[in-house]
Amino acid sequence: MTLAVEAAAMPQQPAPPKPAAREDRRLLLRYHRQGDSRARDELCERFLPLARQLARRYQRGTESLDDLVQVASVGLVKAIDRFDPDRTTAFSSYAVPTMVGELKRYFRDFGWSVHVPRGMQERTVAVQATVTRLAKEIGRSPSPREIGSELDLGEEEVLEAMEAALAYDALSLEAPRPGGEEPGEAVFGDTIGEEDGRYELVELAVTIAPTLRALDARDRRILHMRFLEDKTQSEIAGRIGVSQMHVSRLIRRALGRLEAAATEADNEGQQPAATRAG
Repeated sequence: MTLAVEAAAMPQQPAPPKPAAREDRRLLLRYHRQGDSRARDELCERFLPLARQLARRYQRGTESLDDLVQVASVGLVKAIDRFDPDRTTAFSSYAVPTMVGELKRYFRDFGWSVHVPRGMQERTVAVQATVTRLAKEIGRSPSPREIGSELDLGEEEVLEAMEAALAYDALSLEAPRPGGEEPGEAVFGDTIGEEDGRYELVELAVTIAPTLRALDARDRRILHMRFLEDKTQSEIAGRIGVSQMHVSRLIRRALGRLEAAATEADNEGQQPAATRAG
């Protein structure tokens, strides 16, 4: 018992560094103190699998894994150059936050299609990572409340982050849609908007405007009440003091004149330029 008490009272010696950590430190000392670039290259090779692992963790959407590995590798090189070999901490403890910071900076500055505040970007990344992790643990998509409980966020904050994630990717309207047989045959822009037939009405209004102005005031008033005010022929007849049959005849006569003007203009537009000039 006495020996056990004495052993417990003795100061604990730090655990010896693992062989991998000792080799990391040896290479760091060679690089920083002797300027040996080969030691730097060897360190990069040793930690490249870790850089790839971090890059894969942050991969989402259409982001290229190779691009993310390059970004993480830049962070790795920065960590090697900035690490103080006199520190007692393991190099990996310094390298991982540096590479993660480089990945987050990449997403903040280059990854988003529209501007999103930095805080919202970081929250979006955290929410997406939590969704992936919880889905594996519970076997279904987690609810906003469950995600918020993990991240100490409210449901509204989680939903905002999910909505902000939609701003990450943008798709060109000229990008081909699935199912198109020929390049450019079917693009996403084809699904937006439609032909506006009112353009033809504008052209037609310009064509018949002189004829419309040539109608007498009563005919113009009748057409205005029928087609703009949507009055019936009986209501128009009561307004102007004639029979419904007479109103019908006046409308047909006025429309006939307008139709003739439009047909004549259309025929002139279809003739060859030389014929019209002659």
